[in-house]
Amino acid sequence: MSTTLSNRMKSYSSAITDGPDRAGARAMLRAVGLTDEDMNKPFVGIADMASDLTPCNVHLSGLAESAKEGLREAGSVPFLFGTITVSDAISMGTEGMKGSLVSREIIADSIETVCFAEGMDGLLVVGGCDKNMPGAIMAMARLNIPAIFIYGGSILPGKHEGNDVTIQDVYESYGEFTAGRTTLENLIALEKVACPGPGSCGALYTANTMSSAIEAMGLSLPGASSIPAVDPKNQDVARSAAKALYALLEKGITTKDILTKEALENAMRVVLAMGGSTNSVLHLLAIAHEAGIALEIDDFDRMSRSTPYIGDLRPGGRFVMPDLGDIGGVPVVMKELLGAGLLHGGSLTCTGKTVAENLSSVKGSPDGRVVHPVSKPRSPTGGLVILRGNLAPDGAVMKVAGMHHQTHEGPARVFDSERDAFDAVTSGRIVAGDAVVIRYEGPKGGPGMQEMLSVTSAIMGRALGESVMLVTDGRFSGATHGPMVGHVAPEAFVGGPLALLQDGDIISLNVEQRSLDAKISEAEFAARRSLWRQPAPNYTRGVLAKYARQVSSASIGAITTE
Repeated sequence: MSTTLSNRMKSYSSAITDGPDRAGARAMLRAVGLTDEDMNKPFVGIADMASDLTPCNVHLSGLAESAKEGLREAGSVPFLFGTITVSDAISMGTEGMKGSLVSREIIADSIETVCFAEGMDGLLVVGGCDKNMPGAIMAMARLNIPAIFIYGGSILPGKHEGNDVTIQDVYESYGEFTAGRTTLENLIALEKVACPGPGSCGALYTANTMSSAIEAMGLSLPGASSIPAVDPKNQDVARSAAKALYALLEKGITTKDILTKEALENAMRVVLAMGGSTNSVLHLLAIAHEAGIALEIDDFDRMSRSTPYIGDLRPGGRFVMPDLGDIGGVPVVMKELLGAGLLHGGSLTCTGKTVAENLSSVKGSPDGRVVHPVSKPRSPTGGLVILRGNLAPDGAVMKVAGMHHQTHEGPARVFDSERDAFDAVTSGRIVAGDAVVIRYEGPKGGPGMQEMLSVTSAIMGRALGESVMLVTDGRFSGATHGPMVGHVAPEAFVGGPLALLQDGDIISLNVEQRSLDAKISEAEFAARRSLWRQPAPNYTRGVLAKYARQVSSASIGAITTE
């Protein structure tokens, strides 16, 4: 390696290794196994999110070890370090769910801190569960060093009574149980088979939505986001990612060379075409902020209006992520969109090639089942919409993928917590035509904007999915489907309109008009506002209190770095 190339590839670690004054640092590094030769190589951090807490991450250490081997073979020095994860599916419906979105910020902060403090020249992140991915990309954007994400892969579907099942079915089965539509024995039998091994939740929930988005934006290897977790090919992907990272170091290509406005639009386009999670709006807005890219919540609606919905993936469809992998994975979706002029083919990716160059070798094509051709989409517009109105002046997010419930008008049933609403649904107090409102669960109010899969699944399980709407300043699991409106901003805790609603107020939804309104006059709103007082915070100490003080509105990504 030439001296000039070595200096460029060690643009940060040279401050650690070079010169007589760094003898103390080198002594510490020798203690962990570095040699004289290693001191002249680039240092690459591997953020490993392996954890026994969740099947999404339980297997990641093996991929991290493969990445270490690949980095050594390529000629760099790997440094493995850990960071956190939490399981949304395990904490769902409990107070612990409030820590989920908080974990995104902790992941980003911890990766940034280690790489900054220890002079890493490059970064690989190995992750699986929902908040791992946006947290990783946020850190990559802040650091702006050569970086690649390695996805742990999707869990395989379970089998129950001859059908493929996922964690979504378990949650909805509980709703059926409370309505007397299934037995406890059947619920337990489903519970025992729904998650047959390692991997992230198997359908197009948030983890697989974000892995697809990251592939689309060029920060993971082509095809990597749709390989099942148990497939040995993931080990090869980890080694290949390590070698690709070394090539980025050689070429001086950093995260922000790849993570551009066009790359984010590619990610948005793929999410909208596939019918991805509402959480992608929060996460892509946050990533854009960290990268210094102008992106607004209404950009999602603008792009959705011109994006055909071509994926038939659960929860809005029939299939799971491994089914997509069987026909060629996300590259098949991207190639179909590129051919229709809906992707930026010139965007650079972590392979060192453009999106179009990567896709030129893709042989798969839409099969008409898992992925439809653009010429015959499931819907002419995308799977997410942004609503506005007197209940959501700053916007709200709704998934319309696979949904037929486009309008709703009914009386508000107002709850000040997710648990109260869940109890009302499961006890049969919510009836057809109701508009369930869950407030004070926003970024500041919860705090943490907890997901509502327990209550939305209870609604679906009680066969109310086509007749009951839910509106909240909280958010939803990627497994949520049906007429569910989340991310309502401003949130109730800061005096948003949801705080002023009363039981019986008529709420109106119109997807075509992108409207969400309460049939209340401005004068009545003003009178109620004069009487409203902000509730006491739920937490005054610890990480949740700190988060509540710092976090911004959901309409700009619920970021904490303003």
